[in-house]
Amino acid sequence: MPLADMPNLVPVLPEIFLSCAAMVLLVFGAYSKSDSSFRFILGVCVVVLALAMLLLTIPSADGRAVTFNGMFVSDPFAIFFKVLVLLASIMAIVVARGFLERQNSAKFEYGILILFATVGMMMMISANNLISLYVGLELQSLSLYVLAAFMRDDTRATEAGLKYFVLGALASGMLLYGSSLVYGFTGTTSFDDLAALFKAGSHPSTGLVVGIVFIMAGLAFKVSAVPFHMWTPDVYEGAPTPVTAFFSVGPKLAAIALFIRLMVGPFGGLVDQWQQIVVFISIASMMLGAFAAINQRNIKRLMAYSSIGHVGYALIGLAVGTEEGIRGILIYMAIYLFMTMGAFACILCMRRGERMVEGIDDLAGLSKTHPMVAFALAVFMFSMAGIPPLAGFFGKLYIFLAAMQAELYTLAVLGVLSSVVGGFYYIRIVKLMYFDDVVEPLDKPIGKDISLVLLATGLVVGLFFLYPSVILGNASVAAASIFGG
Repeated sequence: MPLADMPNLVPVLPEIFLSCAAMVLLVFGAYSKSDSSFRFILGVCVVVLALAMLLLTIPSADGRAVTFNGMFVSDPFAIFFKVLVLLASIMAIVVARGFLERQNSAKFEYGILILFATVGMMMMISANNLISLYVGLELQSLSLYVLAAFMRDDTRATEAGLKYFVLGALASGMLLYGSSLVYGFTGTTSFDDLAALFKAGSHPSTGLVVGIVFIMAGLAFKVSAVPFHMWTPDVYEGAPTPVTAFFSVGPKLAAIALFIRLMVGPFGGLVDQWQQIVVFISIASMMLGAFAAINQRNIKRLMAYSSIGHVGYALIGLAVGTEEGIRGILIYMAIYLFMTMGAFACILCMRRGERMVEGIDDLAGLSKTHPMVAFALAVFMFSMAGIPPLAGFFGKLYIFLAAMQAELYTLAVLGVLSSVVGGFYYIRIVKLMYFDDVVEPLDKPIGKDISLVLLATGLVVGLFFLYPSVILGNASVAAASIFGG
């Protein structure tokens, strides 16, 4: 290939670096005979992810760079979400080491699968074509299917992996079918060409609208929004807890970013056709997340329904469809990352001997035996409930304000009501920890890795109100870029 025809590789350097590092580590792990290769490879994976974050800071000429014949785009919106995804991946690796060693599942492939999943997620975030969208989605999904069943000797994990694979393949098929319909009725798969087509006033055909609905159904599955949420509680409960923590943030961040880019970009001119669908998905997710979690006694299932509810809140911003709404989503998802990873770090402390316990009742009296873990979990629960001055309150505030400005008053009111209902099961956990008696205490040691994650996430969630401009400023720039600002 002549040098002049080479694509610009600078925007895609983080993805290339991660891919090469993952392949080198895979070969190293396969030929390594040392028992310490697991810890070494996990440590290298963390360093690789941190270096990829540095590569994201390489500036482009005008803030937006397109390469590979317009199939890949790098802009402030993509960089914002990629940083969040890389942080989620780093924390998912850090909290997993001790857990996997105790469960006799210390296999070097764990970190490498996280790297490949991260490459897929970053491809999704930067997709500027229906084809590159699908390639990124499948690279992420194939890695996640294996991660869900990572503990092969555990029946629940194997079942979770199989269930996720079957339903995930169905969702991918729906998305691919929708993409084929869009291509068939428009003659293009490029986001830029689609956006120009609909901004020019082209009236969408029925077949095109059906294609968009199929694409939205596939993406709704990836974010576990109602009515495509059915896999979430079972997979969250069955998968290894560090994998569940990763599922709850990484893939959701990438899918939400893709949802935004797809609806605001190529289909932004068809907002009247898809807005009511997003409104329905948002309301249904918030309500199911609020009411279905009330009777849950397994904390991982409770977190699954909680995540469904949080996706409902985030989708309010997409239903608004304005720059303020997208800014609200970006703020909400950034805060959601730290709240959720912190909560799962606390869940990983729930252990008796070599056995992990997952019952909510096992937290009874935790403040008397593990005061710091109980305090951290209380902070995350109050934040998820949206109680000021914790970060979760500001996340919901910006989402609801955007809905009010767009005069979607019913959506905002239903969001507030579901948040009140959801507060019940978050505060019930705090009540168990601080007001109930200890029945059977949990083990004391929690490990330096988990302590580090708890400290970092706790500081962000608890002290966000003191210095919010880091997230707010970057979210504003990212939201403006998706609208061409």
